[in-house]
Amino acid sequence: MEVTRRIFAAGAATIPFVGPATPAADAQTVAQDAPVIGNQGVADPLEMAVGAYIYGYPLVTMEMTRRVLTNVAAPEGARGAPMGQISNVRRYPDATFRAVTAPNADTLYSLAFVDVGREPYLFGIPEMDGRYFLMPMLSAWTNIFAVPGKRTTGTGPQTYLIVGPGWSGSVPPGATLIQAPTSLIWILGRTYCTGTPDDYAAVHALQDRYRLIPASAAGRPSTPPAGRVDPSIDGKTAVREQVNRMDASTYFNLLAALMKDNPPALADGVPVARMAALGIVPGQPFDAGKLPLAARQAVEQAPPLALARIMEHEKRTGSHVNGWTFTTDGGDYGKDYLQRAFIAAVGLGCNLPQDAVYPMTMVDSAGRRLNGTSNYVMRFAAGDMPPVEGFWSLTMYDADFFFVDNPLNRYTVSPRNSLQANPDGSVDLLIQNESPGAMREANWLPAPKGPFNLMLRTYWPKGALLTGAWAPPAVTRTGGTTL
Repeated sequence: MEVTRRIFAAGAATIPFVGPATPAADAQTVAQDAPVIGNQGVADPLEMAVGAYIYGYPLVTMEMTRRVLTNVAAPEGARGAPMGQISNVRRYPDATFRAVTAPNADTLYSLAFVDVGREPYLFGIPEMDGRYFLMPMLSAWTNIFAVPGKRTTGTGPQTYLIVGPGWSGSVPPGATLIQAPTSLIWILGRTYCTGTPDDYAAVHALQDRYRLIPASAAGRPSTPPAGRVDPSIDGKTAVREQVNRMDASTYFNLLAALMKDNPPALADGVPVARMAALGIVPGQPFDAGKLPLAARQAVEQAPPLALARIMEHEKRTGSHVNGWTFTTDGGDYGKDYLQRAFIAAVGLGCNLPQDAVYPMTMVDSAGRRLNGTSNYVMRFAAGDMPPVEGFWSLTMYDADFFFVDNPLNRYTVSPRNSLQANPDGSVDLLIQNESPGAMREANWLPAPKGPFNLMLRTYWPKGALLTGAWAPPAVTRTGGTTL
């Protein structure tokens, strides 16, 4: 995948963690109609400003991502596409790729930002002939509101009419209505691909048949207009960095503007009222100079405090089993605004747990930091591989969540590597810097020489994984020399 550092340091290939916890719907229920922004109260102006920053973080991050990914004249793979057009990623990234943290080497992406507030769009999916795919649609607040795909709608040909908030009208024959909660939506499609030349060609043929057109263009030939490239948009700095370095005035001004066309959920009345008390009102310019001194100072101090709270949330989210971190709160967050902001920061584009779960670890069975100076094994007992309806892989990342350069150009290990079983039927995944030897190389996941992180990607997980009845085995250190 030929890309530059244009997109975001927390990206379309996610770092959400899923595993044993209460069902998502129950986990998102809160006892009071109040924002979940940590253990702190919201009585003072500073806490209100920190809460407002956390609340708005996903919306601002989504907008900045949109600006970068649509700042092209025509679709350009991972570089994006103009508004309302699909961009298809044609190959998996390699170790030089730095545009997205935790990149994916299991599915090829098909991306589109669409303004369905201006007019509805028709989205067509061809006959997929049994191939695994999913087309999650995210609101501007990063909640998934629809997921056409093999799990939900099957693999036959499908057509959808996607409309914005408040739309009314007739649905074309043969189309299924999807009503988006915000004007801006992001279609973040994924199509399974083994990465072989033949399978690349097969998936490319499917991607070429994905269709996205304005409803007004239905039934007549039309050529998508060229996009307008804005040279003032920073396409080199990661979006997360761009968002995190905004001063309070810039951040809250953008948030207020975005909320006009992308309204907060009706259930968010309390945080919206608290923002209004700070002068952050949908569709109105934000002017901190009009606030009382205490409120103005609180707003100015909020960004670094809020960012620290967002990132510290990693220590508290989900459960921990065998050194792996899990949570079921991905893709649809209810009133858990801190979790929503955290996922926007580290895994924008997170799937619903029913579609994919991503246990992650950076420690071995003894709690020691994973490091390529040691060798490790992850052993699956006979008949106890990850329980999925789709597929699974174990992905290697360096300390910054990028792929690791290695002689095999292998960034994941999975059943498609023709894993070799032990005599008792168990399967060992060998995680180390140097090759374990040609006889065992099929099971080898190359590691860097320094610290690294592991993610177990599981698509269409079975109930045992979602409920916590099954958990990944621990990563066990076997020594500092090759096996």
